[in-house]
Formats: sequence, C-alpha cells, structure tokens
Amino acid sequence: MLTSVIIPAAGLGRRMKASVSKQYLQLNGKPVLAHTLDVFEKCSLIDEIVLVINPEEQQLCQDQVIGVYSYSKIKLVAGGETRQESVYAGLKAVNQQTRIVLIHDGARPLISESVICKSIEETIKYRATVVGVPAKNTIKVISDDGFVEATPDRNYLVEIQTPQTFDYDLIKEAHQKALESGVSGTDDAFLVEWLKVPVKIVVGDYTNIKITTPEDLTIAESIIKRMAENQ
Repeated sequence: MLTSVIIPAAGLGRRMKASVSKQYLQLNGKPVLAHTLDVFEKCSLIDEIVLVINPEEQQLCQDQVIGVYSYSKIKLVAGGETRQESVYAGLKAVNQQTRIVLIHDGARPLISESVICKSIEETIKYRATVVGVPAKNTIKVISDDGFVEATPDRNYLVEIQTPQTFDYDLIKEAHQKALESGVSGTDDAFLVEWLKVPVKIVVGDYTNIKITTPEDLTIAESIIKRMAENQ
C-alpha cells in the first residue's frame, strides 16, 4: 500500500496582488511552497508527492524550489484551468499502487506531521476525512440582498482546512463522475459528499493557515518564530 499526496500549486493568488504566485513568495527565507513540501518530504508515511503546477511556471518552480532544495519524492504534473481540474490531473498521475491519497493546498505551509499522520490513520478506517477546526466566530446565513436569514449553532460548525484524505478509488470516482456531470465544488470533500459517502472530521490546528493575503504572510512568520522559540 502506498500513500501519495497531491499538492495543487497552480493558482495565481490574485488577492495577494504580487508579481509572482503566492506559493513562490518568500516566507522566513524560503518560498511558501518549499515549506509545504518539506513537511511531506520528511514524513515517513508519505511515499509520493504529486506537485501540480501552472505549466507556465515550470521554470520558476525549478529555479526557486525543485532545483534548490533536496526532494526525492516529487513528481511534477501540469495543472488545469481550475483547482478541480488540477487535482484530477494529479489523481491520474499518482503511482498505480496508491491506496490512500491526501490533497493539500500548496499555500498551507504550516501543516504539522501529526495531523498528516492522524489523517492517514482515520482514512484507513473511514475512507474519507477532512481536517478542520471548530469555528471561533459566529456565522450568519444571508440573503441575496444582504440580510441575515439564519444563525447556525456554532457548536456544529467547522472551518475546513487541508489535507483532505481519501481512499484513492473513492476520490478518483468522485472526480470522474463530477467531470461527467458538470459538478464543481469548493473542495474535494464536497464531491465525495455528493456521492452520499460520509466524511469524517480530523481536528487540526488553528496555525494551519492558508497564505491568501499579505497579512497571512506576516501571521505565518510570527507563528514560525513562536514555534522555534518553543522548541
């Protein structure tokens, strides 16, 4: 049994308003993407890293990440027009012996090895898991014209992160059927839910933030500094 991780890193990150994609921005002296790859490269439970990139950024990835840091598990794959297409490209490229596949945002550099291991362990039991943390803020459901329609009980709300981890055959089937039916979702778990398959929550860390805005880089740097001080 092999375990592979697909890391979609083909997004442009327009909200960052930078000259390069967010995953290549510097975080504590190295690209965001390199931090993400480091964790999976060092994790003994991960056999393969399928890195899905924008074909136009292949040289950039080579110059700033692949050619600079020592990675032995990486397979490069060209991404699609959307994140969903990129993940599907990654699914088609994984090793044929893969049984468990994790899907993790390239711009989430602070994922912990313990959460990765827990995700794999739970997926072996339940076939589909997603990492999430309890919602801290009150969430409102609003109407099209901006009025509050409902306030869900926060005790039942979870903010979803990655990795999202699945039995390989299950997530491959979900993506194939979604493609055939024209169904799209904001995350991979949605496609599994659409197949009426239950998805288990794995409790994650609030520090596992996604780098989306310039402020996120500042927050991530302070988290890294605090982690170093606590070691």
